[in-house]
Amino acid sequence: MSRKARERLEHNEKRVERRDKMLHHDRANERATVEEVFDQTTRLVVFSLLNAGTLHEVNGVVSSGKEARVYWGKNKEGKDLAVKIYLTSSAEFKKGILKYIEGDPRFKNVKRDTRSLFTVWAQKEFRNLEEACQAKVNVPKTVAVKSNVLVMEFLGKDGKSAPSLKESPPENPERIYKLLITNLKRLYQKAKLVHGDLSEYNVLMWKGKPMIIDMSQSVSIEHPMAKFMLTRDLNNLNRFFNRLDVNVIPLEELQKQVVGK
Repeated sequence: MSRKARERLEHNEKRVERRDKMLHHDRANERATVEEVFDQTTRLVVFSLLNAGTLHEVNGVVSSGKEARVYWGKNKEGKDLAVKIYLTSSAEFKKGILKYIEGDPRFKNVKRDTRSLFTVWAQKEFRNLEEACQAKVNVPKTVAVKSNVLVMEFLGKDGKSAPSLKESPPENPERIYKLLITNLKRLYQKAKLVHGDLSEYNVLMWKGKPMIIDMSQSVSIEHPMAKFMLTRDLNNLNRFFNRLDVNVIPLEELQKQVVGK
């Protein structure tokens, strides 16, 4: 066998080994989930991230939603990563994402086919997270994005995600409330973004800090829906912490603090 043929065979064997590792799950329902998410194009994207060394392995499902599945992954050094794969098969969700893309001056002339929309959606979350991180907002750090696959910091341990505020209300809710207000100020005034879907479900408690996640729908403050989305975010914030007996700031005053006017 020639050297090139041997190298090609070894390369293919490694790809099969990675695929088997990635698709190996103990429970049948997990296998079904993987098959649903990993269409042929998505498989190739994940393989390219494995071959490039961005990922070393992809394990079980950490969370599942209408727009995406999040998997627990690792890099070559063994560091935990979150691998978020947007569901290109979700026709219903596809209809809803256009309003968050159109009107955002950062994303123009977007193609309307499914693959293009979900590629932009993944790029949008990647960019939102990067801009939020630069503004010192508590968000997961980004690693890479390709097509409909986003790789980022994993908030949790041993494949178990950090708890959300909904799952585990904080012991000192007043402190967490103030920290979140500080983060929303930075998000609006420095990153020039509005989260757009803030609630107790997408704030995780990790190492004593509230970490804001799920920023794919976040928009520029110039977006026509930005004011409405900010009001909704702040209402959700006050509603949750009011239930925890925190003396919340009235909505109008809170808006002024966050906007900086």
